[in-house]
Amino acid sequence: MAVRPIVKYPERSLKQPSEPFTGSPEEAEALIGDLLDTMRASPATVGLAAPQIGVGIRAFVLDVSGHKRATSSQGLVAILDPVLVSGEGADTVREGCLSVPDLTANVRRATQIEIEGRTADGERKRYEMEGFEARAALHELDHLDGLLILDRVGSAGDIFARKVYG
Repeated sequence: MAVRPIVKYPERSLKQPSEPFTGSPEEAEALIGDLLDTMRASPATVGLAAPQIGVGIRAFVLDVSGHKRATSSQGLVAILDPVLVSGEGADTVREGCLSVPDLTANVRRATQIEIEGRTADGERKRYEMEGFEARAALHELDHLDGLLILDRVGSAGDIFARKVYG
């Protein structure tokens, strides 16, 4: 497995919808491994989608365990071909993104969701998520659909320069 470079906006590939995963279980494990290694090597990162490492496949990893904003967690989620089954509630919260490193944005998202997809070995899984974990999963799903946080803002007043702490 490897830490891969993060693709950054305005790279056009970030705006393209991803393709379904059609590879072998070994290829799935390798992709998930690269996503995990890259996510873990990136400070304050709780999720990463395949397009962010230059792979146009519907896959992401997510782990909000221990994050100060997380009130619940499924632990590590590594999912192929995820789809949103349902979403309820709504809240607007500031989000950042590795692929948009200089900005944050106020983004409105569902507060409770269900997503479904497959594990690397092909097992179907369904996850019920709420709060910060739901927000993070929806953020990664957006990447798979070619959407960024900048596509989710209501106005230019919802976009902010990222604070840099030294």
